Formats: sequence, structure tokens, C-alpha cells
Amino acid sequence: MAVEPLPRGAAPFDTSGIDRDALGVAHYTGLPSSLVTMLRDSVDRNPHGEALVEVGGERLTYRQLWERSARVAGGLVARGVGRGDRVANLLPAGVDWVLAFLGTQLAGAVAVPVNTRFAEPEIAYVISDSGSATVLRPGEPLPDGDPVVLDDARPGDLAAIFYTSGTTGFPKGAMTSHENFLSNVETAIRVIGIDRADGPALRNLVSVPLFHVTGCNSQLLVQLALAGTTVVLPVFEVRAFLRAVIDERIDTLVSVPAIYALALAQPDLGDLDLSRVRRITYGGAPIAPSLVERITKAFPAASVGNGFGLTETSSIATFLPHDLAADHADSVGFAAPVVDLALDAVDPVSGVGELLVRAPNVVMGYWNKPDATAGAFVDGWLHTGDLAHVDDGLVHVVDRAKDMINRGGENVYCVEVENALAGAPGVADAAVVAVPDAVMGEKVGAVIVPLPGAVFEVWPVVEHLRERLADFKVPQFFSVRTEPLPRNPGGKILKRPLREGTEWGAPVHGR
Repeated sequence: MAVEPLPRGAAPFDTSGIDRDALGVAHYTGLPSSLVTMLRDSVDRNPHGEALVEVGGERLTYRQLWERSARVAGGLVARGVGRGDRVANLLPAGVDWVLAFLGTQLAGAVAVPVNTRFAEPEIAYVISDSGSATVLRPGEPLPDGDPVVLDDARPGDLAAIFYTSGTTGFPKGAMTSHENFLSNVETAIRVIGIDRADGPALRNLVSVPLFHVTGCNSQLLVQLALAGTTVVLPVFEVRAFLRAVIDERIDTLVSVPAIYALALAQPDLGDLDLSRVRRITYGGAPIAPSLVERITKAFPAASVGNGFGLTETSSIATFLPHDLAADHADSVGFAAPVVDLALDAVDPVSGVGELLVRAPNVVMGYWNKPDATAGAFVDGWLHTGDLAHVDDGLVHVVDRAKDMINRGGENVYCVEVENALAGAPGVADAAVVAVPDAVMGEKVGAVIVPLPGAVFEVWPVVEHLRERLADFKVPQFFSVRTEPLPRNPGGKILKRPLREGTEWGAPVHGR
């Protein structure tokens, strides 16, 4: 049975220059043929403009970025790296990481950004599974040779393999084509509302890992396409983050809600001139409406927006624009211009089903994983594993399918409870997981990180939740911790260590 896309609702995005292929997939017309072509165009437009800055390190113009990336490509070729060979990149965020990524493209090879937060067995697995011809490691000089530029890649050619930070088993490699990358770049420009004429003047601060699709695909590559400046913060520290915003004249920020909350909690924030920041995007975790309001107050000239996506969608699948950000903080927005959405196995009562995505930014499948590819990519649709309901085009992601709690036959969607906890008294961060129960099968547990300096009390939180949730969804178990919640590089909470390692207090009584 054919899958029918859901209505798009009143999405305010530019949908010009889009055609559909014979399979119904929408594509942007007029994109560059490859990342190499995209970069060459920007070098030609802005050769002496600042392309890349490493906070505390080097600064490169577009001409310098091109020339040094070409020398890295030449060095790779001298090592025997050929067209289509994989190059694993274990370098920390900074100029060398970018040169390695771009040099790999100019050599006609396939970049394999490695999550440096993986455990050693996982890193070894990624290198082995990808069959990388060479590995670029910290402390070792970048490959260097006579300049090489191979610029004949086609849109459907494999450009990179991003390994998912999975919570079970070893990670899977998402095969990302040049069109996947370029489609996401075009989507970011349209949904954020960037005027292309302003491109060379734009300055984006990357404070998330470059080995993740948010940092690489929706920040670095977008700036390179616009011939703007990418400023990379090698290691996140909140004071360094705020200093970089001021010193580097940043106008665009992309991060997770917890980072903005931390920045807004700094005692001297009111003394900083943040009026240059024009665009703020967040994602990866629920955000409280009150935090959205605090962000807009602290950054008075900025429009805000909530982006949602996966490694398998090359980053952005949906986006919530500024005008709806505060009133619909529990939504991840509308489908991006070339993205079709559908729901599978919809619950007739709640309207919740598994979110499906069809788009040119959906990756080609999983490297060396035919069974996993066949299970997730079906008839042109990606089965995301995310549970959602869609109302008038607005997407509300309520849980990962594997994380849903079944409390005595009643489905409890963790994200719904986490959204309610985001505004609860004394709560800085929260995660909701299942707690095994002999009678009900599972009950609802909440892991709480209190606000700094606050004395956490359970009952005000319970009362707050009872005003917003059905009784069976209110957590009966609480665990309070001072250390941050475990998250993957995209900001999404890792539930397995919380399910397995949390010590729960006595159940909350009276219900």
C-alpha cells in the first residue's frame, strides 16, 4: 500500500525551484554538483574574505582554505588514497578538522568523521567497518603534498559516512551523498531565512562537535556555501562561548537548549552586548516556553527557531519558525521544503505513529548493513523510529519507539512528560524513563538535575505536572543528580545508561 504524505500545513518556507522525480521525491533545482563545486564557487566569490577561524588558533581566508585543503588532498593521494576510499577523521574540532574534511572531498575520497567521544572499541569498530584507507589522528601532521583537486563528483556519489551514536550495539554508518549534503544546506538557508546577499558578512559560531551532522552539515557547510565565516570553538566552556560571541561578532548561533540556559544563567550576562546576534537555532531536546522567552529577551535582535533531524536525514527534517517558537515550544515545526512526512501504525486514540521521512537529504542507507538498511529505508521512506503526531502540519515528537513506557496498558510518551518537566519549579534538566514494576509492568521515572543553588522538592513538581498531564503520566519515581544528563553529540538524552544505572527513591504516594 502506497504511503501518502501528510498535509504540509501553513509552513512559511520558500518552495520555489523544486521538482519531483519519478518516485515522487522532491529535489531542489540548480544545486551545485558536489561539495567541491560549492566550495570553489565560494572561493571565486570571496577569495580574500575570512572563511574559517579557530578560537585561540588560526584564521584562514577562502583562498587559503582552498589551497591548504588541496595540499591535504595531494598528501592523501601520495599516501595511496584513491577515488572512493574512506578517510577516518579523529581530529578535534578546529582548522585541521575542516582541512581534513575538505581535503578528503578534493581527493575524491569519502570522509568518515569519527565521534571522538566513542569508547575505544567503538572507534576501532568505525575504522574497521568503514575500511578506511588512512586515519587522521591528533598529534600527527596533516597529509601534505602537491595540490590535487578532483571536481567531477556527481550529486549521487558517496561523500561521507557519519556513524550514528547508537544506544545499543555498535554504531551504523549513514552513507551521505553530495546531494544529501547540498539539499540540507539549501534547506537551512530557506528555513532559517538567510538572505543570500548577506552571505559573505555572516559569522556563525560552531560550539557543537564537527563530527556531528548539526555542526558539520547545518553550520560549517552552510557558511561555506554562503561564503561567510565559520568560527569554531574547539572545546565548549560557557565563558569562552560568550567571549567568542562578542569578540568574533557572531550573528548566528546553533546549539542545544541546555547550552543557552547555561549562558543565560551567567551573572554578568546583562553587561554583554548581544545585539549583533540575529539568528538562534536550537534542537535535540525539549525546551520550555520560558527559556524561549528568556532567549529572545537576552538576544533582542535575534529570531529563534527549533530544528529537528537525524543523522539519517543529514540534519534538518523539520523546523519551527520564530513566529511560533514561544506558543508552540513543544513542536519541532513544519516539514522542510523538500521533505515529505507520513505516520505509520497510527494509534487511533492519540493519533501517534512512527514518523516517516521522504526527502533528498535522506541518506543512501547504512554502510555494510543491508539488513538494517532494508528495515529502515522502505519504498523511499525512512522509518525514523520516532513517535509523533502531526496537527495542521506541526510535528510533535513524543518519544523514540524503543523508549515508550507501557504503564499497565497505557502508553506514556517520555518526551511529553519531559516537555512538562522543562518548566517545572526547580528543574534545570530532566529525563523520563521506565521503571520496572511487578504489577504494572512499567511505571514512570524522572531523573532530575536541579537548578544551580536550588533545593529540589518533589511535591511542587508533581503538582505542576498534575495540572498538565493525565494522572498515569505523572512520574511516581524520582532520582535527583547534580551531574549533567548523558547525551549524544546532538544533544539527545541517552536513555539506556539512565534505565540501567539510576537508583530510585521511594515511590511518590497519594495517587
